[in-house]
Amino acid sequence: MNYILFDGDVRASLLPFTFTRPVADIRVGILTIREKWEKYLGLTTTTITEEYLEEKFPMVEMEENVMLNASFLPTPELVERIKKLKQNEAIFKGEDVIAFYTTQDQDEVDFDSYSQIEFEEDIVQIKNTWDIFSKNDLAIRQDFNLLTEGRESQLIPETVNCVGREQIFIEEGAKLTFATLNATTGPIYIGKNAEIMEGVVVRGALAMCDNSVLKLGAKIYGATTLGPYCKVGGEVNNSVLFGYSNKGHDGFLGNSVLGEWCNLGADTNNSNLKNNYAEVRLWNYETGRFAKTGLQFCGLMMGDHSKCGINTMFNTGTVIGVSSNIFGSGFPRNFVPSFSWGGASGFTEYKMNKVNEVAEVVMKRRNIEYDEIEQKILSAVFQKTQQYRVF
Repeated sequence: MNYILFDGDVRASLLPFTFTRPVADIRVGILTIREKWEKYLGLTTTTITEEYLEEKFPMVEMEENVMLNASFLPTPELVERIKKLKQNEAIFKGEDVIAFYTTQDQDEVDFDSYSQIEFEEDIVQIKNTWDIFSKNDLAIRQDFNLLTEGRESQLIPETVNCVGREQIFIEEGAKLTFATLNATTGPIYIGKNAEIMEGVVVRGALAMCDNSVLKLGAKIYGATTLGPYCKVGGEVNNSVLFGYSNKGHDGFLGNSVLGEWCNLGADTNNSNLKNNYAEVRLWNYETGRFAKTGLQFCGLMMGDHSKCGINTMFNTGTVIGVSSNIFGSGFPRNFVPSFSWGGASGFTEYKMNKVNEVAEVVMKRRNIEYDEIEQKILSAVFQKTQQYRVF
């Protein structure tokens, strides 16, 4: 059977992260959503997404296909039911379709003609940007069980002070020295060749993906994810870094999400709680205004390739688009459009020639080529976000 992940109607509510990737490639927990599905299914998947993303994330259609709503996180029970899907059958959760069977010669899908199966068990859906951090604890626990079942952890070094060691899993090549790990509040997963330096204090849940680094004296608590090749120092609470992003120095990051290739300058801090304890609102790309989140704690949402200078301060509920550069004193606005250059004193447009220069240098440091496909994606995002850059 061929499995295809589709974005669904939540794509717009997951911007700015879905400007540069399908919904399936959002990281929540230890794995991306795609990686979770492929691990459960034992098969690779392809994607239905926006046209400008198709070259990097292609779709392969075969004679028989099962379409999967990428906003839902798989469970063993769900996957078992999906594998049994037959022609003209679909699985729903309330009004939302989770999966449905289709054939290559099927011109359109009419769910009224389908046998609609209601999935009764609990399931996690990532519908909004803030779901990425607010549901990260549960996602880490699910992924931890999936990845460690039937396997043995590498030995915890003698210099590491730990509590709840049965909930700590260390992959091959990871390095830990004179750190404190408390897994009684959630599992701690340390990926291949990851490193925890001296003096680090961790309270789970924590997911460190391959080659990620916690720097000297870092304090990590709440359900936090460091994607591949992320470097983090200072204080971090309940935040998700997708991959290749750095918060290398002191400063606070809380209830936040950073995409890929982001960098926070030394002593950058974000607020995650309003002074009046009111509900946090976040910029909504669909409505063009700020929308309620239902959360009292909500920090920074930063799209791919965005960066900020030293001592940057972000207000509660700030959204930064793709490839923006924030610097200067004072608080920047709560919504900074993609390809913006500046800060509280004002912004100008970050031109594509400079964007390309910086992206090439940054990615080369990780031995990844900033190729023509990546350039096309950022150029498309530049055009799509032009309407927001009214400075």
